[in-house]
Amino acid sequence: MSSLIAGVDEVGRGPLAGAVVAAAVILDPNKPIVGLTDSKKLTEKKREQLALEIQAKALAWSLGRAEVEEIDELNILWASMLAMKRAVEGLSISPSFVKIDGNRCPDLSYPMEAIVKGDLTVPEISAASILAKVSRDNEMVLMDTKYPGYGFAKHKGYPTKQHQQALIEQGASPIHRLSFKPVQRIIKAMA
Repeated sequence: MSSLIAGVDEVGRGPLAGAVVAAAVILDPNKPIVGLTDSKKLTEKKREQLALEIQAKALAWSLGRAEVEEIDELNILWASMLAMKRAVEGLSISPSFVKIDGNRCPDLSYPMEAIVKGDLTVPEISAASILAKVSRDNEMVLMDTKYPGYGFAKHKGYPTKQHQQALIEQGASPIHRLSFKPVQRIIKAMA
């Protein structure tokens, strides 16, 4: 195989809680997957189905993450870059080229290109978008049982009214991003 293109995307820059999760995927040109697009444009059920198909058919795939502590230490942009770097470095096959969703590239030793809205137009990035979203969403459902009362299963950590109200009533959980302004505001107001 001459060109092994890895697509990379991350999920979870906007939430107030939880890790940022990235995925890297090298698709198999001999095993096409129908329906790949930006994960946000798919139903939860369709994403789950496609994630299983991607994992079964891709030549290689990997997840990378940056934890809440790393997000608070580095900031969300650099934590996202770190998660993407970890996803690519976790691939079982070295890509010949890396296509990254967005407008900047993480620190990698591969030839690469950042593509704005790549999750809509580049199948490899779409696949990465789907794997990252399904992984992070499932993790937030688990966090909902570990830290009940915030509604993580429903809003996945995004700053909904329900989530912000739960923060006011319960304070921050161990998976809240303390460097994020809405979380800081609520904590200061409670002090």
